[in-house]
Amino acid sequence: MQTACTKDELRALLAPVRGKKIVLVPTMGALHEGHATLLRQARALAGDSGCVVASVFLNPVQFDNAGDLAAYPQTPETDLLICRECGVDVVFMPTPDVMYCGDRSITLEETHLSTVLCGASRPGHFAGVCLVVNKLFNLVQPTDAIFGKKDYQQLAILRRMVRDLDIPITLHGAEIVRGEDGLALSSRNVRLTPAHRAAAPTIHRALSAAAAAYAAGAAAADVCAAVRRELTAIDGVKIDYVELVDAENLHAVTDEARPALLAVAAFFGDVRLIDNTELRRNV
Repeated sequence: MQTACTKDELRALLAPVRGKKIVLVPTMGALHEGHATLLRQARALAGDSGCVVASVFLNPVQFDNAGDLAAYPQTPETDLLICRECGVDVVFMPTPDVMYCGDRSITLEETHLSTVLCGASRPGHFAGVCLVVNKLFNLVQPTDAIFGKKDYQQLAILRRMVRDLDIPITLHGAEIVRGEDGLALSSRNVRLTPAHRAAAPTIHRALSAAAAAYAAGAAAADVCAAVRRELTAIDGVKIDYVELVDAENLHAVTDEARPALLAVAAFFGDVRLIDNTELRRNV
């Protein structure tokens, strides 16, 4: 495994593999088993002859809250160990001054999918995501990239970006990785208090029950209300949103024959957790 901290180092490492399958896994570091799953999938997709690139970069421009950025865990030594164990070929670990010019003046904004869910409560977040991912696509020039479905809205927006800008990359969505108790793995989980860590799996249990109810014919409003009741019963939890939307356009469901998405964001104390489940009506 080789590491690069500058753009020139990255280009030099990737020059010999141009023309082969190159699979990118962008991360913000603090890697855990969820990230490891993405990296192993990338290794399988690249095969023995291809190249797996992991980026480890805590992207400041996608944070709308300076306190959240400052509190985000950083574990570079562990990150490198996980990358090595998962068969990554190249790890790109730039600093903000490497990724961004001090007088940068170009932005990249999606204007439909990003107006709801996390985008509605985190202004500028997805513009920052689109900017950094587009830069990584330009630098790495991968054939494929893998993103986790826990950040479902992010994946949908990036798919739209790839489509609308004609970026020659195939995006792959990886299923959510959960702990034994059902909590979606997240770098933020380490910041939960013991009481909130014990209560946080309620999110998945509520989503699972709601998915079954929706499949059986329950109305969207009733499904969302049931999830809200479960979460508001937890001391110290503040709901950001509980929404049932069309799985592709992330807006209100107008055709119940299409796949839907039930998405949740809630603050457990000062830690914001997100989760989701894909829904279908029984036919």
